[in-house]
Amino acid sequence: MSGQRYTVALLLVGLLASSTLAAPVLADVEWEDDGWLTTALADERLTLGDEFGCYGMPGYSWYNDPGAVAKECRSYIENNTDASIWGENALSTYTPSSLTMAQHNYIRSQDFVVHGDNTGLSDTAWHTSTDVPNDTWDWFNLGRRGGSLEKGIGDLDTVQSAVEEGGLVNLYWVGRVNDATIRHDSDVVDYLENDAEAWMTTWGQAWSYWATTQCYQLTKTLDESTSELTFLSEVTEQCKSVAPLAWDVPVTWRLSFENATITDVQNLAGLSLTNLTGQRQTAEGWRMDGSELLLSVKRGTVVKVLLEGEDIEFDVLNQSQFWNGYEAAVTIAAHDTTDLFLWSKRFDSDEELRFTWLLSPRTIDGRLPWLPYVALASGFLTILAMMGVLGREGIGPMGGIMSQRKPSLEEE
Repeated sequence: MSGQRYTVALLLVGLLASSTLAAPVLADVEWEDDGWLTTALADERLTLGDEFGCYGMPGYSWYNDPGAVAKECRSYIENNTDASIWGENALSTYTPSSLTMAQHNYIRSQDFVVHGDNTGLSDTAWHTSTDVPNDTWDWFNLGRRGGSLEKGIGDLDTVQSAVEEGGLVNLYWVGRVNDATIRHDSDVVDYLENDAEAWMTTWGQAWSYWATTQCYQLTKTLDESTSELTFLSEVTEQCKSVAPLAWDVPVTWRLSFENATITDVQNLAGLSLTNLTGQRQTAEGWRMDGSELLLSVKRGTVVKVLLEGEDIEFDVLNQSQFWNGYEAAVTIAAHDTTDLFLWSKRFDSDEELRFTWLLSPRTIDGRLPWLPYVALASGFLTILAMMGVLGREGIGPMGGIMSQRKPSLEEE
């Protein structure tokens, strides 16, 4: 019986401790959705090509339980909005520095494949213009290049140099701190909007493009009687299994021709694809780069290249590192986005800029401060009542006292 009493005593102490700790934890997780995520404003940002990712959840710690943060944050995003026009599933998340690889793998188990930025791991992606990712875990430490959009911190020369060096340029942005609006650098925004020779993209798009290029199978046939080249990047189960989370983004192929002039590129319905000359937003289409054809298509899209010439020969040279043959890509990560309207409205006229909005719910202000103590008192009284009931049976810390008060059979 003494062993049973000891076990019950420990159980009761554990329950008492848990009730003591419960109130502050519950107090920390009181938050509300950003209502703008379910409105036309979010749809407009998606249509433009923006992305919604994760920043964190009130009351949850990246260091103590990163898997739980990622799980709750994914639910928050996907219960309110799609992540992108290219895919509903969220791919991108902020993570603090100093997490271990094991902790990053917990986050990856919740299907977040891009972790940024400057997370401190030894494997990296795009910390420099030549830091090309080779493996999936390289994306657990996405670099920050180009600085910030914030006025006084952002620097036009820094951004311009990063773009001209090539590679993925990932800028940092915080729109508000508490109630203070952070001003953006208009010179940096003007350069990115009008002059930067780069693919304007997001974290998830960039990763999906990279992941899609890791496996492919082509069908390409030249009909000499009609001078038409049929081109198809096939949808195969093998390639889908390599990157099952990747969004279906267009990938750019470079083709060369001899003894031929390209007159048009059409889909199977005979409609001309978009000419992407000067275009910086992800789309299907084509453009000429000197004498070579840059063809940007999703898997499963059949296109026909209309040619003029005799004794035509062609070759598929490669896939370009970035969409539409650009040597640089630009992303802007909006950290800790709690109010989409206030953060995005200043960029309404800047249609070329693309943002990865890293979302976090708003904590609720004005919560009654005495509520946690009511919960604590209620839990404490519940434990005492349980101890009293068990004590009447001679079990638990109060067993000795209560059993002495229980009448014996002789007394009855």
